[in-house]
Amino acid sequence: MGARDLDLLDAYSRTVVGVAEAAGPSVAAIAVVGAGGRTAGQGSGFVFTADGYLLTNSHVVRAGRREAPAASTRFEASFSDGRHFLARWVGDDPHTDLALLQVDAVSQGSLAAVPLGRSATVRRGEIAIAIGNPLGFEQTVTSGIVSALGRSMRASTGRLIPDVIQTDAALNPGNSGGPLLDSRGEVIGVNTAIIPRAQAICFAVAIDTASRLIPHLMRTGKVRRGYLGVSGATVDLDRRIVVGAGISQARAVRITGVEPDSPAARSGLRPGDLIIGWNGVAVASVDELHQALDADSPGRECLLKVLRPGQASPLYIGVRPEALQGD
Repeated sequence: MGARDLDLLDAYSRTVVGVAEAAGPSVAAIAVVGAGGRTAGQGSGFVFTADGYLLTNSHVVRAGRREAPAASTRFEASFSDGRHFLARWVGDDPHTDLALLQVDAVSQGSLAAVPLGRSATVRRGEIAIAIGNPLGFEQTVTSGIVSALGRSMRASTGRLIPDVIQTDAALNPGNSGGPLLDSRGEVIGVNTAIIPRAQAICFAVAIDTASRLIPHLMRTGKVRRGYLGVSGATVDLDRRIVVGAGISQARAVRITGVEPDSPAARSGLRPGDLIIGWNGVAVASVDELHQALDADSPGRECLLKVLRPGQASPLYIGVRPEALQGD
């Protein structure tokens, strides 16, 4: 190895060490304590505001359960300086696997907050540094690169999480909820998943996704999404339909059922209709329809582009989604 290679290695090492030292004090080991003082789950999280708000994964705070944490559930956050705090549940969104806690640390000194970056500016090949508590080993640092951008990943609810970051920075159980950082020490993602038996294929929810949802979680503890009242399936479009309608996409969402007195029913949508667009953007799958509903606030008038059996030209149907109830 030549002198230039050693210089490059030293620069890389200095970067990782600097980020780990700066961000480490903000990273917490999270324990979820249930009835009888039994530890129900463990993971990681990180403080990102001066008043102790802590970002982590929904599956960490829910400890693998479908329902929101019970009132008796206790959250404990431990930091690298040896301090331990109780934290309160603020809210979570299982559809993106994100959750907020707040550490009550006002009377015991302020906690360091790690800055949030912008995942939209991240490039494939950039340095990626993960800090967390894998398998109970606190303040573990791993590094690698951003392997890919714009991935999607299925949440436990069945919805697709968009704009997921793929990295080869090693993650293990317990890393969930910890920060993925760039070379400047800014958070670009929330570590959330690995592929069992695969090597160096790990995923983080993009911090831009988290930044959009954090205000909702702070205000109401959940994220409001639009509800149409249809069941549907992704289908391939017959070539004759594509040519006849003058469209370029090869797939659409076929409505298989419409709930009575739902926004879809009131707008005149019918079983058999093919949804191909939403507010001027093509829709070619159920996942893309979910993403469109996530992006539009309930109660806002939206325009669907629909192909209806027996009609050659697309229809444009206005619909006003309602708020999706529950989680």
